Amino acid sequence: QVQLVESGGGSVQAGDSLRLSCAASGLTFNEYAMGWFRQAPGHDREFVALISWSGRTTFYADSVKGRFTISRDNAKDTVILEMNNLRPKDTAVYYCAARLGRRAADQAPEDGDIHYWGQGTQVTVSS
Repeated sequence: QVQLVESGGGSVQAGDSLRLSCAASGLTFNEYAMGWFRQAPGHDREFVALISWSGRTTFYADSVKGRFTISRDNAKDTVILEMNNLRPKDTAVYYCAARLGRRAADQAPEDGDIHYWGQGTQVTVSS
C-alpha cells in the first residue's frame, strides 16, 4: 500500500531552521506532484508548498515564501522541505501529500485534490 512517512520535526527557537523529509513508497513517485500542508491547534489544515512531478516548478503559500524551500529526489522517492527563519506561527503538525498528475505546480491544491497523506510530524517554534 502507499505510504508517506515524514521525519525531521522537532522543537526549535525562533530564527532556527529545520529540514523535513518525506519518504514515499507503494506509488510511482514521478507521477505525483508532492506537497506539504500544516495544521496548527485550533486551525484548519493549510497549504504550505507544492513541487511538480519533475521538480521544475514549485508553488508556496505567501506565509512561507522566501523562508521555505521544497525539493524532491525522484531517484530516492523523497521530498524535502527546508524551513529557515522559523517563527512561532509556523508551529503545527506538518503533513506530506501526494497529488496524482504530471502538470505544473502553479497553484495551491485543496485537500480534495490530494490522493495520499502522511501521518504528520510536529514542528514547534518557541519565541
